[in-house]
Amino acid sequence: MKQLLLGATFCFLGLNSVNAQKYQFKTITDVESTQIKSQDRTGTCWSFSTTSFLESEVIRLTGKDVDLSEMFTVRNTYSDKALNYLYRQGKAQFSEGGLAHDVINSVEKYGLVPESVFTGLQTGEEKHNHAELIAVLKSMLDTYIKKPAKQLSPKWKPAVESVLDVYLGENKKEFVFEGKKYTPKSFAKYVKIDPSNYVTLSSFGHAKKYEPFVLSIPDNFSNGSFYNISLDELVAVTENALKNGYTVELDCDVSEKTFSSKAGVAVIPASSADKKKALTELVKEKNVTPAYRQAEFENFNTTDDHLMHIVGIVKDQKNNTYFKVKNSWGTKQGNDGYVYMSVPYFRLKTISVLLHKDGISKDLKSKLKL
Repeated sequence: MKQLLLGATFCFLGLNSVNAQKYQFKTITDVESTQIKSQDRTGTCWSFSTTSFLESEVIRLTGKDVDLSEMFTVRNTYSDKALNYLYRQGKAQFSEGGLAHDVINSVEKYGLVPESVFTGLQTGEEKHNHAELIAVLKSMLDTYIKKPAKQLSPKWKPAVESVLDVYLGENKKEFVFEGKKYTPKSFAKYVKIDPSNYVTLSSFGHAKKYEPFVLSIPDNFSNGSFYNISLDELVAVTENALKNGYTVELDCDVSEKTFSSKAGVAVIPASSADKKKALTELVKEKNVTPAYRQAEFENFNTTDDHLMHIVGIVKDQKNNTYFKVKNSWGTKQGNDGYVYMSVPYFRLKTISVLLHKDGISKDLKSKLKL
């Protein structure tokens, strides 16, 4: 009897081995984008991802492949964040984090520059690391807030700017690019980036449908507005934009064990027992409803961890759809630095997307009054 059972066990294992299906992906849509970079030891994914998104916009709008500076935007946003933190007397977020609209706000206020003009690295530095910079700035701001001189020192702002100059470099008022002189604002016009053309979309049950609302998450220090749409519409607008040549900026939660930059996939298995297997093999995925999505957000299982750039669509051998997501952790992991994110993962873990308003359907534009 034991021999029969043992034989049956081997047959079952062999059948499982035969039925196991390793991922096989085929490209459906691949919108042109620039090379993957690494944000190194910084929390500036918001700038790297949105700058990558803007580089794809420059390609789409002008046909030019321009390497834009992430750190020019970071430097100016740190200035704005410092002012916000001080004026709120420390009752606000002050960290390396941010959101996609912070880049758009920076373009409107400060413009853009090429990477060759502003790298954010000082002499001898090869990688970004902002841990010390943020610690120094926060310590300074906390001191000014306490007002040891009994009143707020007027020196606080030039002192903060000096620290940013030392760590990241001085702001550029004018520069030469390909033989022509530009200011950051005139350069933004040259590459045809108009901040008024970009909108942020989200989907949550606690906000009114088709109206802008301020999403209360820690990194939304600038109180940016999000248009609230249905979850099905959030998926559809992303797919349709990509199919029509528009890339999409993504803010999502990557804390799930089934988000793996190493394996290059992000999925939501229907069974928790399949979490490990799902990184290499096809498994049944969870049916993600708006109610489940909302519950996971409200219990903090879904948070605004990381921003990336969606540049395409792929499908597996069973015709399931995945978004091709460009990460900013270098090219040595996963699919040469890309993560293939399933639609169930996107439905559950997306905080928001940002895209050009022309990438939105006429019907949805009408609902949003755009």
